[in-house]
Amino acid sequence: MRKKFVYLDYASSTSVDPLVLKAMLPFLKGEFGNPSSSHQSGQRARGAVEKAREQVASFLGCSADEIVFTSGATEANNLAIQGVLKTINYKLRTGKPHIIISSIEHESVLAPVQELERQGRIEATYIIVGKEGIVDPVDVEKAIKENTVLVSIQYANSEIGTIQPIAEIGKIIRKRNESSVVGRGLSVIFHTDAVQAAPYLSCNIEKLGVDMLTLSSHKVYGPKGVGALYIRKGVSLRPFFWGGGQEQDLRPGTENVAGIVGMGKAVEQLSDPRAAVQTIRIRQLRDFLQKEVQKRISKALFTGSTTNRLPNNAHFLIEGVEGKDIVMLLDQKGIAVSTGSACSEAAQEPSHVLLAMGYSRTEALSALRITLGNPTKKEDVEKGVKALQKVVEQLRIRR
Repeated sequence: MRKKFVYLDYASSTSVDPLVLKAMLPFLKGEFGNPSSSHQSGQRARGAVEKAREQVASFLGCSADEIVFTSGATEANNLAIQGVLKTINYKLRTGKPHIIISSIEHESVLAPVQELERQGRIEATYIIVGKEGIVDPVDVEKAIKENTVLVSIQYANSEIGTIQPIAEIGKIIRKRNESSVVGRGLSVIFHTDAVQAAPYLSCNIEKLGVDMLTLSSHKVYGPKGVGALYIRKGVSLRPFFWGGGQEQDLRPGTENVAGIVGMGKAVEQLSDPRAAVQTIRIRQLRDFLQKEVQKRISKALFTGSTTNRLPNNAHFLIEGVEGKDIVMLLDQKGIAVSTGSACSEAAQEPSHVLLAMGYSRTEALSALRITLGNPTKKEDVEKGVKALQKVVEQLRIRR
């Protein structure tokens, strides 16, 4: 009889909620019309897309016409960064546009900024963080220059789960924009990648003070292949590919109707009062997990902030072993964990996040990320910790 599979990698992807799947099914079957078509079938699809747009907008506290659907968070982040750059280039009188990000951003923010810098098209500043993994708003303020056009700071880190002071940074940028030289025609735009934060933290755009915000469906119990970018009215973006006029001319191509419907339903459920109860339960499970790992396994360092942290995230550096070996052996036992972001895990290189926090290459290679979700039960955590203890002991003996 097959053993129960224990999934403890919810930061990589979540399961599709049954209510989300139910909402999607009609648009995977009979309601297959193109939302750009003028006939009834197409207009029913259009109505479903617009309902989902309103659901996402309600969660963020913005207008529906400020939401653009994309194929996922990577596209949304690239649209935010490259879209601003395409618009802003002609406004600068001298010099290159300046972009500020943290040194621990997700690859979908870090990589395009590094590539633009390599091409000589921008100047970039990477805000350094310490062992807590927290960006100091003062460092952001000091980094802003006359030619700064964009600041992008991830709301919650995808590897170590640390939560950044987005609202404080937003106030700094807003104050700077209000006091900027009249007539310069250039304001600093503030973007945040809220992919990991959305299931657990308020993403109200007014409270955060952001101009753009990225969401991903498959991190909030929706389907893969769909994301959203909030763009504040007045922020001008240009697309980086062209075709039809869908999504306000910013994301051409026939909409993924079923996926968008699923995302709308998934995001809507984040505001359900039961979600707050789940968050408390998950936090208690995470705290239990942390204590058990450190009790059973010697030299297991819990990394990142212990206070400003997502409630489902436990990240360790386990001395004397490599994270990739732990992941492989636990998988053989039917337990899914990771070393960090799924987007970079296959490379088997040390995490740029941990290196940026000051850890050595050897320490970074010993990383293990365990992330919990709504379906996680205490027995799943207990089974995972016991298996982890045996695997670590096995690997340490080998060395």
